[in-house]
Amino acid sequence: MSETIDLSRHPLTHWTGPLGLPDFPALKDDEFGPVFDAALAAHAAEVDAIAGNTAAATIENTLAALELSGKALDRVSSIFWLRAGAHTNDTIQGLEREIAPKMSRHYSAISMNAALFARIDALYAKRDSLSLDAETKRVLELSWKGFVRSGAKLDEAGKRRLAAINEELASLGARFGQNLLADEAGWALYLDGGDDLAGLPDFLVQAMKGAAEERGEKNRYALTLSRSIVEPFLTFSARRDLREQAFRAWAARGENGGETDNRATVARQLALRAEKAKLLGYDSYAALKLDDTMAKTPKSVMSLLEPVWKKAREKAAADQKELARIAAGAGANYPIAAWDWRYFQEKLRAEKYAFDEAELKPYLQLENIVAASFDVAGRLFGLRFTPRPDIAAWHEDARVFEVRDADGTLRATFLADYFNRPSKRSGAWMSALESGHRLGGVVKPVIYNVMNFAKPPKGEPALLSMDDAKTLFHEFGHALHGMLTEAKWPSVSGTSVSRDFVELPSQLYEHWLTVPAVLEKHALHAKTGKPMPKALLDKMLAARNFAAGFNTVEFTASALVDMAYHARPDAPADPLAFEAETLKNLEMPDAIVMRHRTPHFGHVFAGDGYSAGYYSYMWSEVLDADAFKAFEETGDAFNPQLAKKLRDHVYAAGGTRDPEELYTAFRGKMPSPEAMMEKRGLG
Repeated sequence: MSETIDLSRHPLTHWTGPLGLPDFPALKDDEFGPVFDAALAAHAAEVDAIAGNTAAATIENTLAALELSGKALDRVSSIFWLRAGAHTNDTIQGLEREIAPKMSRHYSAISMNAALFARIDALYAKRDSLSLDAETKRVLELSWKGFVRSGAKLDEAGKRRLAAINEELASLGARFGQNLLADEAGWALYLDGGDDLAGLPDFLVQAMKGAAEERGEKNRYALTLSRSIVEPFLTFSARRDLREQAFRAWAARGENGGETDNRATVARQLALRAEKAKLLGYDSYAALKLDDTMAKTPKSVMSLLEPVWKKAREKAAADQKELARIAAGAGANYPIAAWDWRYFQEKLRAEKYAFDEAELKPYLQLENIVAASFDVAGRLFGLRFTPRPDIAAWHEDARVFEVRDADGTLRATFLADYFNRPSKRSGAWMSALESGHRLGGVVKPVIYNVMNFAKPPKGEPALLSMDDAKTLFHEFGHALHGMLTEAKWPSVSGTSVSRDFVELPSQLYEHWLTVPAVLEKHALHAKTGKPMPKALLDKMLAARNFAAGFNTVEFTASALVDMAYHARPDAPADPLAFEAETLKNLEMPDAIVMRHRTPHFGHVFAGDGYSAGYYSYMWSEVLDADAFKAFEETGDAFNPQLAKKLRDHVYAAGGTRDPEELYTAFRGKMPSPEAMMEKRGLG
């Protein structure tokens, strides 16, 4: 069937929509499979032609040709993985289980193609005599190292085994993600009002009403496992029995028995990862994954995490005593449990700061926070965003914007999909339908953000928590990293940087959300339109590190368990027993649970993205705290000279240079963790 497909004309690979987008309404789910087969075959033929070229290897006929190959495959893949994450269905999920191992087989064959590697190897051997510019030389070096880490130097038996491992890991990652989505989408607790809603603020009641209506339940309220619903429910619900029920369901995702249980999947993934590392000559999977990062070694990661863990645990222990006092004062004669922490923490915040998180919500309208994120990008980098409601995307909730530089030149296309729905996996992320580059001609970036905010009833504004608003700014920071790229080579464009550097542009961007001038302009009350009162703003800023102990324990425990799994030379037979043992050795507070327990730790097990890499958020946080301090030191959060340096050396540079070199070019030096500790309220 693939022989009849003209990839130069098919809507999945030849995009004819406005702004160079796919014509989304014309796409058919049942055509993904045949188009993938045709695109895989076309790319394999291109690679064979490059590898079989009888002319001596050059940058143009080998490295550049390889980087520009597979255009049709890139295009169908980018649409498919967008749909698999943001708007899936049974057809897409079935295809995902087929396509993930196919893609792994395909790329294993490329990385283990002896003739192709011989050409890359020949260029690498004489790289110093080729008069290459710095970016091209770096791309060549990274490409050579990538081939080696993918098994290019293994014997034939080793190559076959590594390919089989990679293929199975791809299948397991897809299964893990689908199981997690099924557990999240399949659970809802329907409430009928009255005492069931005791303590809940209006914004949450409205969000739960909207979630129930979306599921066909009129005049009821759905407590779902969407983070934007379950977390505020745990914070505000006066019904301890319902808090416990919700928390247990949330914590048990991926661990419910039956077809969606992830425990056996994780055990197999860890075993295969350990075998892969050994096959490639590394002491552990963490050593393999960290080889091309800023941290370099598990020891360096632990030297960051361990002192933070110690301080966070001490802070959480002090906080727990305060929570027990608050609980006792409210007549609660039980020890603080995991489903109580957020509830009594909110009471303690109100006591200490006369501040209620629910007070903020009316001032944090989704539309205004989106406008604020665009406004900051305009003030820092001169970007202008124009909505294009006339252009259809993959779902009616997804929006399209054209992005222009200060001089009016088209810079990129940005798409955003903000609301939770059962067809969307949890969390928030940025990705690209098209990465920007200048190899073989200028290609404009097509970047998208996906969120999971609670959708309000029709006609009501969507109100965000401060955490939601930070998430929006965070993912938009990633989007800017993709949109502002000036890289020539696709493989180092945008967010194609080391894992522990990629979170710098996103986490740094969060700082501008709480710049008073930004909130004064955009934090407007949903009903009155009045700006947030200075007294409330001051209370919010004073209380922003209030939950430092809890938040840091939640995160750091997850990072430490991730590292414990992957820094050992073998794999634990029972991952959950190992998780429990690791947490016991860490003296994990009994009333706090890892932010991502193993059976639903999608960052680490729904694919390979953050395996042995969850620490990178904190590694980047050391950088982002120091980077924003540079602006604070000038007294101007939008200092134009610093903003230009930030654009040039961080947001536009991609992976064109070593990350330490890039950061030092911006800041003049590498930072120490003190600024991060201070930012978190642990100093």
